Amino acid sequence: MISNQILQNVIEGIKTISRVDICIMDTEGKVLAQTMNRADDLESAVLAFVESQAESQSLQSTHFFKVFDENQLEYVLAVRGESEDAYMVGKMAAFQVQNLIVAYRERYDKDNFIKNLLLDNLLLIDIYNRAKKLHIDVEARRAVFIVETSVEKDNMALETVRTMFVSSKSRDFITAVDEKNIIIVKELRPNDSYSELERIGKVVLDMLNTEAMSKVRVSYGTIVTELKDVSRSYKEAKMALDVGRIFYTERNIIAYSNLGIGRLIYQLPMPLCRMFIREIFDGQLPGDFDEETIMTINKFFENNLNVSETSRQLYIHRNTLVYRLDKIQKMTNLDLRTFEDAITFKMALMVVKYMEYMEHTDF
Repeated sequence: MISNQILQNVIEGIKTISRVDICIMDTEGKVLAQTMNRADDLESAVLAFVESQAESQSLQSTHFFKVFDENQLEYVLAVRGESEDAYMVGKMAAFQVQNLIVAYRERYDKDNFIKNLLLDNLLLIDIYNRAKKLHIDVEARRAVFIVETSVEKDNMALETVRTMFVSSKSRDFITAVDEKNIIIVKELRPNDSYSELERIGKVVLDMLNTEAMSKVRVSYGTIVTELKDVSRSYKEAKMALDVGRIFYTERNIIAYSNLGIGRLIYQLPMPLCRMFIREIFDGQLPGDFDEETIMTINKFFENNLNVSETSRQLYIHRNTLVYRLDKIQKMTNLDLRTFEDAITFKMALMVVKYMEYMEHTDF
């Protein structure tokens, strides 16, 4: 449960203070962390100690101590020396490792609870019972953030996020339910609004870009006031991430409360999408248009249907742009210079993007 590196850091710190060599082994005598030389020579002594009823023992000029995890023997700790000082250092080290086990077990239990909460794997009564046991406030204001990393199992990004949000006084939770997404269940103050969520998203984005050198996208759901609704905020953040990936690729921070028309299109059934596209384009998809036509359409929308500004930015004569727009009208029966037709065409482009995404996504 506890990483070997954590154990190594603990015994190195104790040795720095006490100048006593320490070794931590598993129940089969395998060395997990050590500050002494030739610790492998202790394997037979460790195996004999494991089989004994004693919780501490002195063999081969070494003190041995057993460290338990809820009555299950987890580690054997060995300290060089036969003096009372060496014995005292060993007892202190064993006590420290024992406390680490308890702390990590509680963290692991909370992590499992949060994962099951996010995935709706708990009954309502289980949520309240387990939250009480784990000392988690059921009525705090919370919101869920999802940090999508560019690579799978980005441990550096995960540790950076943990460093940002997890502390002795923090009541935030950091977890993951798949390979590429880091989930932050953030507890909020009574007066925190959505502007605070946006600020947190920017802090996470900037920190990961600079510290972890990781390209990420951040989404977040709505604020909930009860623990049982955290899964809803998670689903909203997940939808925001998907909708942003389809329609708002230029955004690195996507809020569920600011998805606009993309949210509506994302929830359309595919048969209805296909019917709508057939009605609008009569079999010719925007992907079939030439590059010049596509560039003209995009620039025309960017400039809010302004013919003069669009022609200026495209470095073409106004009449040339009018000719292109007439050409598009003949192809689609939609005049992009009119608001109603422009809206219809814009929606159709978004529906096509959604269809392409769904067809190329594996579920």
